[in-house]
Amino acid sequence: MESKEIIEQDIKEATPQPLPPQMGGTAGGSLPSRADGREALPTFNGNRGLSYCGCPKQSCQLNVYDYLADVPGNADVTDLVEVQFKNTRKGYFHNSNHLDLEKGDIVAVEASPGHDIGTVTLTGKLVLLQMKRTPPKNFDDIKRIYRKARPVDMEKYDEAKAREHDTMIRSRQIAKELGLEMKIGDVEYQGDGNKAIFYYIADGRVDFRQLIKVLADAFHVRIEMKQIGARQEAGRIGGFGPCGRELCCTTWMKNFVSVSTAAGRFQDLSLNPQKLAGQCAKLKCCMNFEVDQYVEASRLLPSREVQLETVDGTYYYFKADILSNLITYSTDRRIAANLTTITAKRAMDVIAMNKEGRKPETLDDRVVVTTHKPVDLAAQEDLTRFDQVRKKKKKKKKKSSDGSSRDAASSPEQEAQ
Repeated sequence: MESKEIIEQDIKEATPQPLPPQMGGTAGGSLPSRADGREALPTFNGNRGLSYCGCPKQSCQLNVYDYLADVPGNADVTDLVEVQFKNTRKGYFHNSNHLDLEKGDIVAVEASPGHDIGTVTLTGKLVLLQMKRTPPKNFDDIKRIYRKARPVDMEKYDEAKAREHDTMIRSRQIAKELGLEMKIGDVEYQGDGNKAIFYYIADGRVDFRQLIKVLADAFHVRIEMKQIGARQEAGRIGGFGPCGRELCCTTWMKNFVSVSTAAGRFQDLSLNPQKLAGQCAKLKCCMNFEVDQYVEASRLLPSREVQLETVDGTYYYFKADILSNLITYSTDRRIAANLTTITAKRAMDVIAMNKEGRKPETLDDRVVVTTHKPVDLAAQEDLTRFDQVRKKKKKKKKKSSDGSSRDAASSPEQEAQ
């Protein structure tokens, strides 16, 4: 059986199912138990980092939580391993040497030519499920893992990575001198330093054959040009959106769908390019997340052009809360005047009455029930109401027989003086 058929068969069998107790499954969601019956605690290995429950050494782009990392026998399900390289570049490799790999291990993998250095991000059953979501181009061309990275490999890797920024700046200057309408956004060297991938953005087709020759003479490495879009560039750079979370293209989104302004109109969004555009200067991908729900909910609302006739007057459409099925009408066509909010069902009833030639007395038929809230006696009174306020006594003045005035409270001794 060919390797492609074997992998496809493994993917079909890799369906999420509840784990039995003997495989580490627990009914209450507690920590898996060890052989002695005690709960397994997170363990730290200096070379691998915190590997419990599939947590990586550090946060990385397009990270996947490996919730089967500590399940016994999970690594034996398949020999396929997912390895991540710089930013969002990932690949699948065969662990043909049966190495003891865990998430976070740095490995040397087969490349063309030479080898590359990457980090293990997934092992076991979840790799097959991940291949359903992002299948490789050719199952027969899946390469293999050589070994865990040695100190010599890491020295070459660090030397190659240190050249990336200067190479990107120099390549931009070369592309400008050749008059090419393109932007080189990033450069990634292979782990052994024999190859460099140049990621570029261009609106149209670019003839970079002369550019490849100049770059090969300048850097003495094998050159590979890879065109990416604005959204992919934003995912490689990373950042935070206006919602306060990391960009979707950085954390989980790999397949990008075109977004149109019609999605904003269905959701009653203000068609302001500055608010609707993301960090890639394109329309935000999240505008497509709920547009189907808005389209379905808007079918339950009456047309915006329909006017509602009542005894009080004519009401015009003003705005709508689509998901709540609430519509606000105004007595003026252009400004907000005497706004009245009713349900979509009430609006349909009024439209049906108008077609029959009848007019309701009021647009809103809801009866407002006033409920008397319990009175809090303690809140009505002041805590200092029992405190006695001392009033200052005013001094009265008496007039003497000679016409001069003196204080009534003065003492006899003062009068004698």
